[in-house]
Amino acid sequence: NNNAENPSCAGIEGVLESYLQSLRTVQLYGPTNFAPVINQVAGTAAQVTDGSQYHVLLIITDGVISDMLQTKEAIVSVS
Repeated sequence: NNNAENPSCAGIEGVLESYLQSLRTVQLYGPTNFAPVINQVAGTAAQVTDGSQYHVLLIITDGVISDMLQTKEAIVSVS
C-alpha cells in the first residue's frame, strides 16, 4: 500500500486499491532483487500464529530478476 510503517490492506478491496495505486505510482527499474522482499513479508506473516490473517505478496516485474538464485531459495525457505 506504499506505507512502510503499516503495509497492511483491509480485505480484497484494499489489495485491489493498493494494486491500482501502485500501477500509477511505481516506476520499474533494475536491479530487481526479490529475495529481501520475500523474506521481509514472510517475517511479518510469521508473527501471526493464530490463523486470523493471511498475507498476499504480489510481485510485478518488467524484466530479469537480478537475484534469481536467492529468490528461489527464499521462496522455498518461506513456503
